[in-house]
Amino acid sequence: MELIKRNIHMDRVKRSTVMQFTMEEDLNLPEDKPDISTLNLEKGEIVIEEIRPGTDEVTVRGKLGYAILYHTQEAGSSLILLSGALPFEEKIHMEGTLPSDTVAVDGTVEDFTVNMINSRKLNLQTLLCLTARIEEIYDEELPVGIREDNAGDGVEYRIAPMEVTQLAICKNDIFRKKEEIPLPSSYPNVYQILWSNISLRDVEMKPQEESISIRGDIQIFVLYEAEGEERSIRSYETTIPLDGTLECQGCRETLLPDIRYALVRQEHGQPELTIQPDLDGEERILGLECALELNIRLYEEEEIDILRDIYGVTKEVIPSTRDANVRQLLSRITGKTKITDHRQTDIGAPVLQILHSEGTVSIDHREITEEGIRLQGSIDLTVLCVTEKDETPYMSIREQIPYDYTLNVAGVTAGDQAQVHSELEQLQVNLLEGEELDVKAVLSFSTTVMKNVPVNAIEEVEEQEIDSAVLAGLPSAVIYITAPGDDLWSIGRKYHMPVNTVRELNALDSDELRPGQKILLVKGI
Repeated sequence: MELIKRNIHMDRVKRSTVMQFTMEEDLNLPEDKPDISTLNLEKGEIVIEEIRPGTDEVTVRGKLGYAILYHTQEAGSSLILLSGALPFEEKIHMEGTLPSDTVAVDGTVEDFTVNMINSRKLNLQTLLCLTARIEEIYDEELPVGIREDNAGDGVEYRIAPMEVTQLAICKNDIFRKKEEIPLPSSYPNVYQILWSNISLRDVEMKPQEESISIRGDIQIFVLYEAEGEERSIRSYETTIPLDGTLECQGCRETLLPDIRYALVRQEHGQPELTIQPDLDGEERILGLECALELNIRLYEEEEIDILRDIYGVTKEVIPSTRDANVRQLLSRITGKTKITDHRQTDIGAPVLQILHSEGTVSIDHREITEEGIRLQGSIDLTVLCVTEKDETPYMSIREQIPYDYTLNVAGVTAGDQAQVHSELEQLQVNLLEGEELDVKAVLSFSTTVMKNVPVNAIEEVEEQEIDSAVLAGLPSAVIYITAPGDDLWSIGRKYHMPVNTVRELNALDSDELRPGQKILLVKGI
């Protein structure tokens, strides 16, 4: 007997692990850099260059890019940028990993601290976190019927519908954005960029016919040294639209998107922002060239008929089964929460003005509860401000603002696949009376929850002749009083009779039946 089978295309995270390691390095200033007076701003970014899976381990090679802004007492510019990169190579132990596996690794900087040893030497200490996961695309083969020439009157089989979520498109891609941003006429020409930050806000991606629509905002901040004898320090902040489409063969509007994105970081921890001349040859154009790394998963929901059971009427039909799993979409949900906090500046001088604030959201702990997915973490906040100190007017404040939020996902369990994406959607920092910061933020969390549904899949069917003694013992008709849990299918299977020959009879004396019981007449062929 030949079964009709169908492949269900799915993906899953086969295995994942998290590794933390520290890096410490003493940095000597290059000869062309002036002495350090005080440190101002610093940040680090991980750039993954190579991922090499092996047996029970994954080798990760990359760089820690750093950017350090400091004050100098020497004549000329008061702010100096020091940037560079430190290479690293780490082995992550992952039991069961094979060289043929597809491994994805995300890197984050948990802590980045710079201390001044002397005016020509710095000490850099950082805690890095690598999250590795083995992603697998696989097919689950399920029976959906029996070939018509095999399905005679002597075979009874049961088909039941089932919702499945199939993987329609799986790919990684890069979306590039290039823009020229002219400075307003009230701003002086740019001599050199000292510090910059590029961040994304309100990003939305939707599948279209043969493409993916990308919408959002790009927030740009730049601190620069102006042209002229005084070399004054100026800052400029603006927002430009993120608007475009990415070609995606086979994409359709009806597909369900699960698209993760991240800005591609440059080697030295600074975004790609350059100075370009305008039509008059003056350095007044900021050239932006950034790229988004996209991890694209597009799913399709479909109801398919699954062959659930089979038995023979004139022959013994013995199915052999195996345990299988299919994916069902439980929920696609986005949640937002508002965070408010007050923090003392504690920098030893009154703050005159806040120039810029930036932050990143980290998820430190997640837990499945009855209400959904509980998330705990913090906003790593950096505030650049102007103080009353004439010798070091620019100073920065770093704070961690905690949050505790539950993403309401009904029915989620620990065995479901749910990767949560966090985003700092809004951030506003105001100055209160020169010594206190008023922080207001909106955090956005999104997830696509896939539920694993176990299926007892029929693998193959064996036919045998029914034992003559069993066949002789089968009645041609039976009056059957049902028990709890009985159905027509199980009764037909018990007596090797077609399901359509089981009929309900009217009880002559209904008082003799308990609630829920029925009298059935089971007839043979």
